[in-house]
Amino acid sequence: MKITKVEPIFVGIPYDHGAPKPQRHGIGAWDVQPILFVKVETDAGITGWGEAFSHASTPVTRTAISEIVAKLAVGRDPTDIAALMADLTRMTQSMARSGPVQFALSGLDIALWDIAGKVAGQPVWRLLGGKEHKPTIPAYASLFRLGTPEYVARVAANAKARGYRHIKLHEHSVETVAAARAAIGPDVSLMVDTNCYWDNPDAIIAVCKALEPYNIAWLEEPLYPADAYDVMARIRRAERVPLAAGENLGNYNDVRWIADAKAVDVVQPSVAKIGGITELVRALAYLKDRGIRAVPHSPFLGPALVAAIHVIASMPDDIWCEHRFCDLEASPLGDAVVSREGRLPVPDRPGLGFEVDMSVIEKYRVR
Repeated sequence: MKITKVEPIFVGIPYDHGAPKPQRHGIGAWDVQPILFVKVETDAGITGWGEAFSHASTPVTRTAISEIVAKLAVGRDPTDIAALMADLTRMTQSMARSGPVQFALSGLDIALWDIAGKVAGQPVWRLLGGKEHKPTIPAYASLFRLGTPEYVARVAANAKARGYRHIKLHEHSVETVAAARAAIGPDVSLMVDTNCYWDNPDAIIAVCKALEPYNIAWLEEPLYPADAYDVMARIRRAERVPLAAGENLGNYNDVRWIADAKAVDVVQPSVAKIGGITELVRALAYLKDRGIRAVPHSPFLGPALVAAIHVIASMPDDIWCEHRFCDLEASPLGDAVVSREGRLPVPDRPGLGFEVDMSVIEKYRVR
C-alpha cells in the first residue's frame, strides 16, 4: 500500500455557546470553530482522516501540510506508522520539534492510525491495547473565554445542566471563578485555564491563594513563557492549588523535561500538537511510570478529539477528556463529537470509527 495524496482541508463552522463570541488572541472575533483536516488517500482505496492544530496558526500549518509533509509522505507505505513518522520527523528536524510543521505531522499520524484500524478491521483503541469497549468516557466542558462573572455563571450553569460534572473556565480573574463556583455548586469539578496570562511568579502565587476558597481542581498555564519549567516548579512548591500545563509541549523530550522538573501536578500533551497518537501514547506512558497525572489537551471538534477519545479509551484508568463546550451549526463527524450527559461516545468501528459528511465539509470549507 502507498500514500497517493495528503490534503489539508480547512473548515470554519458557526457555533453557539450561550454568550458573545470571544476574541481570538487579538486577531479578531472567534466567530467559527476551526477544524484543519488532514486527508490521506492510498492506492488501496482506503482513506484516513486526521486533524492538525489550527486556530491562529492555520495559514502556516496548511502550507506545512501541503508543501512539506505531503511531499515527503506521498509514495510511502502508511502501514508502518512508527517507521514512517520517525523518518519524516528526522527529515524535518530543522523545522519541526514544535509549531506548525509538528502540527502537520500530528495530523498525518492521526490519519495513519485511522488507516491502520480500517486495514485491521479494528477500532484504534483496540490497536492501542484496549481490552474491552467502553461505550463512553467522562468529558469536561471546556468553555470559551467569557470575560464577565455574569456570562461565566450563565454558561457554567448551562454546562452543568447538560450533565457535565467537570467544567473548565478560560478566565483571568478571581471574580469569574467565584461566579462559576456559585453557579455550579460544590460538587462539580472546576478548573481554570489562563493561557499563560502572567509573567510574574509572585502575581501567580497571590492569585493561587485567592483561589483557594473555590476548590479548583487545577490552575492551567498561569505562567508565560509556558516552558519556564523551573519557575513553575518554584510556584508549585509555594502554594496548594494544583498546577497544570502541557498543551504547548512540542515533542517527547518536552514531556520528559516538564515531568523531571516537577513543574506541575497535571501534564496535558495535545494529540494535534505533539506528534499525533503515536507520540501522545508515548508521552502518557512516560508520565504514568513516574506517577504524574495526565489529562490530554483536546478542545477540538474534529478527528483530533476522536483520536484523544481512542487513546483515553485504550487505558484502564478513567481520564477526563476535554470537550469544547458549544453547539456547532453542523458537525462534519456527526454524533462522534457530541457529548451526552457529560460523556463522549467511544467508537467501536474500524479506524477512528466515524463517517465524514462531505456535504458539511464543502458547505463550510475555507479555500
